Amino acid sequence: MTAISNEKIPNNVNLSEDKKLQRALEQWQPNFLEWWQSMGPEGFQQRDVYLRTAISSNVDGWAHYDYVKMPDYRWGIFLADQVPDRKIGFGDVMGEPVWQDVPGEHRNTLRRLIVTQGDTEPASVEQQRMLGHSCPSLYDLRNLFQVNVEEGRHLWAMVYLLHRFFGRDGREEAEGLLERRSGNPDKPRILGAFNEPIDDWLSFFMFTMFTDRDGKYQLLALAESGFDPLARSTRFMLTEEAHHMFVGETGVGRVVQRSAELTKQDSNGDARKLGGVDLPTLQKYLNLWYSLSLDLFGSEISTNAASFFAAGLKGRANEDKRYTDHKAIEGVYPMEVPKTGAPMTLEKQEVALRNAMNEVLRDGYVEDCQRGVDRWNKTLEAAGLSFRFVLPSRRFHRAQGIFANGRYAPDGTPLTQEQWDAKRDEWLPSAADKAYVKSLQAKPITAQGEMANWIAPPAKGVDSKPVDFQYVRAEA
Repeated sequence: MTAISNEKIPNNVNLSEDKKLQRALEQWQPNFLEWWQSMGPEGFQQRDVYLRTAISSNVDGWAHYDYVKMPDYRWGIFLADQVPDRKIGFGDVMGEPVWQDVPGEHRNTLRRLIVTQGDTEPASVEQQRMLGHSCPSLYDLRNLFQVNVEEGRHLWAMVYLLHRFFGRDGREEAEGLLERRSGNPDKPRILGAFNEPIDDWLSFFMFTMFTDRDGKYQLLALAESGFDPLARSTRFMLTEEAHHMFVGETGVGRVVQRSAELTKQDSNGDARKLGGVDLPTLQKYLNLWYSLSLDLFGSEISTNAASFFAAGLKGRANEDKRYTDHKAIEGVYPMEVPKTGAPMTLEKQEVALRNAMNEVLRDGYVEDCQRGVDRWNKTLEAAGLSFRFVLPSRRFHRAQGIFANGRYAPDGTPLTQEQWDAKRDEWLPSAADKAYVKSLQAKPITAQGEMANWIAPPAKGVDSKPVDFQYVRAEA
């Protein structure tokens, strides 16, 4: 059994003084390392990678760079600084002091929220474990591994909460986080998008653009929680989540840039003819991962979301900055919903605001995604191309919520099943599209300074290093 120490596990939760917690984590850590070795990045565990490690929660310590082998990464446990005399900022308990321990009446609900968040972290590592064998550059390979180890650290953050505050139930849940597997039919991950395969880099960039952005908004909502250790954990996680979204948005942006260049170079405007990803295929991948990520917010009308808000467990993103009515008792949210008995007809409905909290959170997410798409479209505009990327309707390709049982075009028009079947491959990646994208990534590009043909180089390197820096060292 490996001894837990402040040196091996950087932390600001007094781990060295909490012997009971140490013993619990000492029992969990070997299982985590076994999971990492078997389900983490395949084939790269003994490579030296230039990674960022959080060694403290202050400005100087949360981004320490050096070469490290991933199994030796120091997965720390950090909470954002405690806000003195912090009060709950929303719901029926607004104005009451935040809780430093779990209120008995909210024990099961808080545990479920923490487990659901925690389950996404190892899931994404599992989804991405084979991508190193098809990387477009050493820069991108390093960024993949940075995302992976930070997802591992986020898992540690949630496991700390489970062990520290939930006793035997928490310990069992922490083991369960290592037992489920992405895409496994018998023990799948909790949320649908985290069971989708990510076996090409375009999917990885779309995932980190759209699905990690959902993660941002879930963390922002939990950062408002009246359970202060959860709020402080998620506030610190947000500092790392920003890099994941950067990898996604700039990764897609570099593919867009290269696709625009190749589109202009080909006499028929077909980037595929020159070994690139054509713009319509990029739109299909956007449609897929955006719609999968919309599902992660839950149903548009949700009594659970209302209960979370009322009880002070999960709020709205940036509650103080964006809203003035922090109790949301009387407000309504206008929404178009499928008409009862006539699923191809939509009708307007005013939903009690608390019941629409998932949709309120989704609003901020959609606005955020649109800003990224606008930046990609500026690249196309600068290239003199008329093609523009578009976020599909929230009704398109949904498997959760009030639109899950219907079929809708990307513009939101209701469709019959036959109409959907006829158009599906025009809107989502077909088997042929996926095979083509994978064919571009048949071998990894691992020479310093080299870049795959289908993606443009980044504007700058990591940690002020040049783009052609040796971010991942060759095996000794």
